[in-house]
Amino acid sequence: MGKNILICDDAAFMRMMIKDILTKNGYNVVGEAENGVKAIELYTETKPDLVLMDITMPEMDGIGALKGIRAKDPNAQVIMCSAMGQQAMVIEAIQSGAKDFIVKPFQAERVLEAVKKVIG
Repeated sequence: MGKNILICDDAAFMRMMIKDILTKNGYNVVGEAENGVKAIELYTETKPDLVLMDITMPEMDGIGALKGIRAKDPNAQVIMCSAMGQQAMVIEAIQSGAKDFIVKPFQAERVLEAVKKVIG
């Protein structure tokens, strides 16, 4: 059985690209959130094995959502995605409990490598 993954990114195109990479490789995408508030809601509903979360989103950013998810589930597995030049945010994300981060624009191999490293 494939692992369940929640995708959080404010760009529909990015969600579609990530979903495509994951589903072609046997993972189940159990939800898609366009902001941090929705990400926390969907995490609670779907209990995914992994969350792929963009850092920069409206309403609540990825770091706020990461903290919210980990407050509900300290064992939550989250990989952050960020654009180039957001090193300070990446460091904050790792300190807040993110397991890895992927820099955009990313290659399919890098996404899969990070996902496999965290949830197998």
